[in-house]
Amino acid sequence: MGHVEPETSLFSPIQTSVHVPDSSTPTSSFADALITSRQNISPKRLAEPGPNFSQLDQIFRSAASAPDHGLVKPWRFVIVPQDKRALLAEVFAVALVDRDPGATLEQIEAAREKAHRAPTLMLVVAQLGVCEPPIPTMERMVSVGAAVQNMLLMAHGQGFGSSLTSGQAMQSNRMRQLFDLKEGEEAICFLNIGTVSKRKAQRRHPEVTSFVSTL
Repeated sequence: MGHVEPETSLFSPIQTSVHVPDSSTPTSSFADALITSRQNISPKRLAEPGPNFSQLDQIFRSAASAPDHGLVKPWRFVIVPQDKRALLAEVFAVALVDRDPGATLEQIEAAREKAHRAPTLMLVVAQLGVCEPPIPTMERMVSVGAAVQNMLLMAHGQGFGSSLTSGQAMQSNRMRQLFDLKEGEEAICFLNIGTVSKRKAQRRHPEVTSFVSTL
């Protein structure tokens, strides 16, 4: 079992050395620098501190700004505090054994360890069941993605690193039970936030011409 920090560490004060764009620059330049400089940081490279209470509130408020056709709010987020990480760790471990009864002790322990990495960890849940007004599922998934991207950018703007992680355990009934997912709700991924302890070189973004055309 990985080491579990006290729950209060989720709201510890920020002490960050991560560079973020200067907000005194013109709005378009600031937005461009913020968006294009964001990186996906592995949870293994996310250390304490994570966002404090007010910063986390700001991150969630940014999700509420996502496009939302019909105002159906097709997303919700479940924080996994430090004192509940062991429950998630067991779900990861047992879900692995369910899929692969021959999994080694090392593989099972590695599955458990994934629950104890980032200081701030939450499950992204998409609400895709019947809704009123009846918004198509794909439109609602676009809204979920937009909400998550807003959160990633807000965390980056606050000086934190972040990432999205998933895996086969996301489809486990044990995961649904732990997070009390209702009919029509789907576990999409985990969102991880923390202070970057190590950063890889910025990946090269694809050229615009490779994904834009004119009718």
